[in-house]
Amino acid sequence: MIAIIADDHPLFRVALSQALQAILGPQAELFQAHSMAQLWPLLRSYPDTQLILLDLKLPDAEGFAALTALRTEYPDISVLMVSAIEEPAVIKQALQLGAAAYLPKSAPLEVLSEAVTAVLAGERWLPAELGASVSQAPDLIDQQFASALEQLTPQQFRVLKMIADGLLNKQIAYEMNVQETTVKQHVSAILRKLEVNNRTLAGIMFEKLKLPDNL
Repeated sequence: MIAIIADDHPLFRVALSQALQAILGPQAELFQAHSMAQLWPLLRSYPDTQLILLDLKLPDAEGFAALTALRTEYPDISVLMVSAIEEPAVIKQALQLGAAAYLPKSAPLEVLSEAVTAVLAGERWLPAELGASVSQAPDLIDQQFASALEQLTPQQFRVLKMIADGLLNKQIAYEMNVQETTVKQHVSAILRKLEVNNRTLAGIMFEKLKLPDNL
């Protein structure tokens, strides 16, 4: 069993790691990452990872973009969101975008066992007291867009992110080490799947994955 804790607060990572080790047992291999930039190489080194505990507000996570990228790139890895944000609409969006569970940082560590056990059993999990407010919360992201994101391949999602960052096709080709014609094919597929007619609109849609500024 391999699990990774991705959080930018060292003390919280240590506390989570100790609690998770007690839950999974001494045979489990646990790794820590303080950013998405550190998480991606870990996943490449340990592709058999089964569980990621992901802080929604990692400095380079770009809101829900990191969760969506993980679900696109590694669909078989369960992602348990751990966040100080307890806004019902945010929790609802995380679950709709593929998080297996959402654990507020205010929850006692012993609740982690319940969440991890449910996730590893293939279940969705949410603290019982949040169920009603989350189900009644408004959607932050249009569900048609969320469904369209699921259709993107990992490479197409990376291209979409770079479009949103303002990169031109030749710059994207350089970053991905592919031909510009390949990038153009990806862009065409992205526009078709997102049902938009230009890259500017595609970039605007990607921006919706970022968290509201007041959170």
